[in-house]
Amino acid sequence: MRSLTTAVLICSASLYAQRGGADWTTAGNDAQRSEWIKTDPKINKDSILRPDFKFLWKIKTASQPSYAATLNSYIGYRGFRSLAFVVGASDNVTAIDTDLGRIEWQKSVSGGVPAAVTPGCPAGTTAGLTRATMTAFPANMAGGRGGFGRGGAAKSAVGDPGEGAVTIKEIAARAAATPAMPPGGRAGRGPTAPGGAPGYNPFAHGPAYVYLLSSDGRLHSMLLSNGEEPNPPVKFLPPNANAQGFVVIDNVAYATTLHGCRGVPDQVWAIDLASKEVTTWKAGAGGIAGAEGTAFGPDATVYVATGDGVLMSLEPKTLQPKEAYNAGAPFTSSPVIFQAKDKTWVAAATNDGQIHIVDAAAPAAALAKSPGNATSLASWQDGSGTRWLLGTAAHGVTAWKVSDNGSLETGWTSREMTAPVAPMIVNGVVFA
Repeated sequence: MRSLTTAVLICSASLYAQRGGADWTTAGNDAQRSEWIKTDPKINKDSILRPDFKFLWKIKTASQPSYAATLNSYIGYRGFRSLAFVVGASDNVTAIDTDLGRIEWQKSVSGGVPAAVTPGCPAGTTAGLTRATMTAFPANMAGGRGGFGRGGAAKSAVGDPGEGAVTIKEIAARAAATPAMPPGGRAGRGPTAPGGAPGYNPFAHGPAYVYLLSSDGRLHSMLLSNGEEPNPPVKFLPPNANAQGFVVIDNVAYATTLHGCRGVPDQVWAIDLASKEVTTWKAGAGGIAGAEGTAFGPDATVYVATGDGVLMSLEPKTLQPKEAYNAGAPFTSSPVIFQAKDKTWVAAATNDGQIHIVDAAAPAAALAKSPGNATSLASWQDGSGTRWLLGTAAHGVTAWKVSDNGSLETGWTSREMTAPVAPMIVNGVVFA
């Protein structure tokens, strides 16, 4: 997640970060790299036009932030917090209280190895910061206005005598049904079965972590509450590799190395956080396309697009090849994955100005190919059920409607912009 998005999340839209919006856990927000916050109690197409939608605060961190994650309603020894975690150069991690606009804690992880600076290969590359991320598609949105509104029927908040409020009782019951914490712990509290929703659960046992992949290639597990590391960091990647798309899913961490920095080939990497075993999948001569590397299906299947024009699916954790789609032209974007009724579709752009949409269940041939230049993609579904794709090119953002057969119809194009990165969608509002 880039510094522009960090600014949107933490500063001008900290309404989202602090007041009940969904957590942003990894690059692209979710395992599918959709860049989409589905619902939000404060941000919608009407609220951004009001005069009280404005810049709230800013904080100077030890270095320029490059990746971020958020956590709403954390319950710790200091009480309730809504937190944002940002990481910058020199592996400086800062936790920010987004309610009050103040620093909660700061940590610097040293140990980077000096490297020559070449185009696309910055010295001391900080690979990323993430929290545990779910792979399941979100539940269908309730209410109108892009999902803004009540998600269920009203009920009494009065519980049985001595048992507390109904809502607390229900949350505790869900926590009790959660499987026990495995050795080494899930990244966050309250692990779930594969395809479930790992993450922070205030009623579950075990430590809660934010993960850092530092410039020396080590993986750090930092306590959300104070940034301390109860366990030593684990060797994951070669030092100063250009690693992107860092994510933790089902107790496995993944990253993608790009551009051959320091002689590290374009590869997908995975490490089992319990056994510490590292596995890799190496791309062909064309390398790996897109800034975020991999995307993940609801069953945790790994998808990666290459400069050789191949969209490859890989087994979770082992990274063994499953199936491949050959586009006939080099890909230019990372994949984005979305739900189409009961199907899982994968979209990626190629350098001949086409966007390819593939059914994950039958990936040998594309469902559709439609005109569309893009170096990055995002996706969301509006309140009427229409699925959209967003694509960025050199001078702007274009939105396409996705039809039932996978073809695209241009919806709108933004005003001219200078080299936009992937946009972020919050409750039907696009930030770019």
